[in-house]
Amino acid sequence: MKTRSSVLVTRGQFVLRVHSIASLLLAGAVWLFAGAFARPTHAVEAPPTAATGQTRTLYTCGMHPQVIQDKPGNCPICGMKLTPIRRPTTGDAATPTGPATILIDPVTIQNMGIRTDVVRRGPVHRTLRTVGTIEYDETALADVTTKFRGWIEKLYVNATGQLVRRGEPLFEIYSPELYSAQVEYLLALGREPGANAAERETLLAAARRKLAFFDVAAEAIAELERTREPRRTLRVLAPRDGIVLEKDVVAGQMVEAGTRIYRLADLSSVWVQAELYEQDLPLLRTNQEAIVRLTYWPGREFHGRIAYVYPTVNPQTRTARARLELPNPDFLLKPGMFATVELHAQLEQEALLVPDTAVLRSGRRNTVFVALEGGRFEPREVTLGAHAEGDFYQVLSGLHEGERIVVSGQFMLDSESRLREAIQKMFPIGQTNGASTPAPPHTHPSASATRDAAPPSDSAPAPALFTCPMAEHADVVADKSGTCPKCEMTLVDTRRVAHGPRAEAAWRKARPPVRQDEHKH
Repeated sequence: MKTRSSVLVTRGQFVLRVHSIASLLLAGAVWLFAGAFARPTHAVEAPPTAATGQTRTLYTCGMHPQVIQDKPGNCPICGMKLTPIRRPTTGDAATPTGPATILIDPVTIQNMGIRTDVVRRGPVHRTLRTVGTIEYDETALADVTTKFRGWIEKLYVNATGQLVRRGEPLFEIYSPELYSAQVEYLLALGREPGANAAERETLLAAARRKLAFFDVAAEAIAELERTREPRRTLRVLAPRDGIVLEKDVVAGQMVEAGTRIYRLADLSSVWVQAELYEQDLPLLRTNQEAIVRLTYWPGREFHGRIAYVYPTVNPQTRTARARLELPNPDFLLKPGMFATVELHAQLEQEALLVPDTAVLRSGRRNTVFVALEGGRFEPREVTLGAHAEGDFYQVLSGLHEGERIVVSGQFMLDSESRLREAIQKMFPIGQTNGASTPAPPHTHPSASATRDAAPPSDSAPAPALFTCPMAEHADVVADKSGTCPKCEMTLVDTRRVAHGPRAEAAWRKARPPVRQDEHKH
């Protein structure tokens, strides 16, 4: 009996609890329904102002920054997922930002793949790599000729490319002039010394000098004095070591005075003519070390120095030449070969360096994003110097040592920066991020507020506002004509962008009105 009573009590309590929960749900639904109808239909939710200290989140596409939405979703152009943009109001004291500073939450930073590095100092090295051609050492060339007319009787060197040593015989030549000179010397030598001894010495010296002018060696003259017999032919010796580059005669050929018979080249040293562009000429200096590599001998390096930089530039290739001198004892460097030349130059002992990947180039401007605390990024214009080894650039101004800069993913920050300018243009003139902007120069604040408070009517002309035609400088706004302080382009009248009075009237009507309370702060 007791058990049955306990069951009835328990069921009663359960039914009572169910009725209580149902009553609460019904009361809540009635309250929500009544509140929805009690709210005026014409009320508009005011955007967050500086006094509320709240933030507004917009969403944009990283590939198409012109796409801006107030809710998450996908890009209508490419279908990519929109990324949030947290725009702090001017009253947010916890995250102070400058006029160009971008604030991004940590999750978005990770999704954007942003990497940073520290600005540091180091030497500015530069390596020049170019091509060169191996040539003969012009100072080691020699032509073998005769100073008299004659006939080649015998050739000792009869092939091009043959290696000869200094003093080795090249050929024998017969010349009537040379034979007469030998006879004259023997006649002067055979005269008896007497009262005219001085005359004899004069004739003897003149005859010996004539033989020397004909390039007769001193050994041949001594042999002529010993034998007292003139030789029919003269044996011509090699003037230096080298190989035979050219051979222009055959046995029995008659040659005139001055005819080149052989051309010899000494290959113990060679020249390398390196081709260099005009912008690399300031990096060259005499006695600068160079490394030469050949394709037919991988891994082998030849070291030399710059001996001369030619003062002219080839007008067809716009390159200048630098002459390198290299020793070639084993004849491994052969004239006519192509070579790879590597030159090392040090421009500065110590300078501020940034990676090339950190620089965004836009015309004459070079921008680097500086990573600040709290997920803030500041675009900063820098002045670059020389290009250093390892894809680094010397920074002349705009950065300081120890600052952290963005080296990867900065194109997303650049889109974010342009998007911020586009968002600012969406607000009424004189208002940015919920706060009024200072009045333009030479304009009274009250007059500016009155002008912005009431939209221009069809009868009154639209106020003259001038802006830069470049999209990246859309934040430049002035009340009179002039030039852009960033790119020095002429400012354009915003009323005349579309051309025509109808477009001007449409611009005045489409301009959203500004509430009076927005100008009080």
